[in-house]
Amino acid sequence: MRSIWRTLDGGLARDVALVCAAIALVGLSFGAITVGSGFAIWVPLLMSVVVFAGASQFAFVAIIAAGGSIFAGVAAGLLTNARHILFGFSLGDVLGKSVAARLVGSHLMIDESVAFTIAQRDPARRRAVYWACGAGLFVSWNIGGIVGAIGGSMISDTNAFGLDAAFPAVLLALVLPSLRDRATRKAACVGAVIAVATSPFTPAGIPILLALSAVALAVPIRRREKVATR
Repeated sequence: MRSIWRTLDGGLARDVALVCAAIALVGLSFGAITVGSGFAIWVPLLMSVVVFAGASQFAFVAIIAAGGSIFAGVAAGLLTNARHILFGFSLGDVLGKSVAARLVGSHLMIDESVAFTIAQRDPARRRAVYWACGAGLFVSWNIGGIVGAIGGSMISDTNAFGLDAAFPAVLLALVLPSLRDRATRKAACVGAVIAVATSPFTPAGIPILLALSAVALAVPIRRREKVATR
């Protein structure tokens, strides 16, 4: 772990630490909302360790709290995390070669650790930032979940604090720098429209997958931009 932190420069290490702090707050909101929705205090703690996927965990809790079946909750979680299949193809070089390293590395594969990793070009920095960010986020998420679960058991109405806004706020902060790119910005806008338009009549998690189809727009846009600059 020391060699990993030595590979990262001060600015990158600071950015990772800030995201870990933000994720701790999101974990706090998850723990509080889950317990406030009527779940036992051990449920968010176990989910945070075993699942470690914020969007899937929130989706599962929302569906069960709304009266849905456990099968619908699990299906929504799996669909929401289907994007990790593509993540795995792009990050295979940072997970290591042993089975144990790949299993642990796959468990740490979430949006934030992936976002930091794909922004790096140097192989050593890619590995360092992935493991440092993944491990830091795992610890932060679980600490936040513990605090939130304890707090949620003491608060009668968690919605009054607006804790449900913490998770989308962190994701928005992560994607904002990427929106400077014109092709990415257009694809993101189309994807958002698709997700919103399909949400009323599709199961939880499906709108996110349908929105991914907008990524195909980025390729022809970039090609036209390259031709125009020649």
